[in-house]
Amino acid sequence: MDPHSIAAAWLLFGIAVLLILANGVFVAAEFAFVTVDRGEVDRAAAAGDRRAAGVARALRTLSFELSGAQLGITVTSLLVGVLANPALARLLSPPLTSLGLPGSVATGVAAVVGLVMATVLQMVIGELVPKNWAISRPLQVARAVAAPQRIFSTLCRPLILLLNGIANRIVRGFGLEPAEELASARSAEELVALARHSASEGALESDTADLFVRTLGLAELTAESVMTPRIDVAALEDHATAADVLNLTRATGLSRFPVYRQSIDDVVGVVTLKDALAVRAGNRAAVRVGALASPPLLVPETLPADRLLDLLRSRQQLAVVVDEYGGTAGVATLEDIVEEMVGEVQDEHDPADLPELRPVAAVEGRSAWEAEGRCRVDVLESVGLRAPDGPYETVAGLLTDLLGRLPAEGDSAELPGWRLTALEVQRHRTELVRLERLVDPEQRDHRNHRDRNHGHRSDRAAQGPASPTSPASPASPAGER
Repeated sequence: MDPHSIAAAWLLFGIAVLLILANGVFVAAEFAFVTVDRGEVDRAAAAGDRRAAGVARALRTLSFELSGAQLGITVTSLLVGVLANPALARLLSPPLTSLGLPGSVATGVAAVVGLVMATVLQMVIGELVPKNWAISRPLQVARAVAAPQRIFSTLCRPLILLLNGIANRIVRGFGLEPAEELASARSAEELVALARHSASEGALESDTADLFVRTLGLAELTAESVMTPRIDVAALEDHATAADVLNLTRATGLSRFPVYRQSIDDVVGVVTLKDALAVRAGNRAAVRVGALASPPLLVPETLPADRLLDLLRSRQQLAVVVDEYGGTAGVATLEDIVEEMVGEVQDEHDPADLPELRPVAAVEGRSAWEAEGRCRVDVLESVGLRAPDGPYETVAGLLTDLLGRLPAEGDSAELPGWRLTALEVQRHRTELVRLERLVDPEQRDHRNHRDRNHGHRSDRAAQGPASPTSPASPASPAGER
């Protein structure tokens, strides 16, 4: 074979190897950009790492950069196929001919072997190695490949935008809206699991983990879940006076009140203690709260609690929750939402109420608690009572659901291991419920231990007393006579 032809084949093969390496860069960039932790990138960039800053810039246009990587992979793969296969076939043909194969057979075998070799090189060096490296060391790889990847994407920007536009039109044809960016953040469920695992391993304090989990769960709650129900709302009619605001504040410890006209379902404003104090003392008995009230913030029951939090922070700190029929379902405040995250908040202006759930003297040796009817059922988990799923949110609702009717004083219902008894009922409202644990964990363990011991004794009794063995023990013919 012509030496010039051999040299040309080696040159083509060398170019193919470089293209395989370039393909590996594009593959590494694609996987590294998708798997890298953005928080880690931002921290490294903030610490002065210039290459990490380049990664951060690439992540801000992630969809574009991924399209560039895919274009690079496609182009290099095609060129490798065009160059490597004939080059390897040309290089392998002389050795096969020297083995005695006919020229046409040697050429065919060389083409097949060259195709296999080029495919293996492309898959291993150009695909699998960079992919596994990028997955195991995403930040390290992203720092290494971000610059060449961004240069290629910038040079091919018009072509990438054209191809992206065509692809987006096709996606929209299926009724889908293409997302321009990919989210690398973990889901709420993953973060909850991570927080609980960190707490169990001691890397995070349990109180901090609990606060974190509660905060993540805020998005699953609604205004109805966090509101003070209508029956507990302290409100003023629009013809009440500024003096009435002061009196109601002394009685309730609250500082914001809905103002209604004729019915609590017709809330026309919100008045605050600050509004009343701004009125001269001599005029407070004459100034109507309707003139002091600001427009109310009305929200539906179904509004997510995190959006409600944004509204309360940006506007007034009390929202009137409206049901589907347009009536007032209750009110929600910033304190209500904070309590969902950190638990009950008691300040110096709140009345000295007893906690919603409190231990009481044991009943017939069984542990017992008293819970207010408005106590949320998830609070009961702190004493080991896990309520079944149902159309209720409070202890009163749980007892009503178990009974199938409105409770009367003394009515009881049972859950596995628990008895609930209505202690106080005013009109149709269950005010106080006693919770009795039917079998305490200590008693259950003691009973199980006692039952096991009793079972062992019964087994021994069934076997009969063991008689000592001795040479004279067995019966003998003399004894029989």
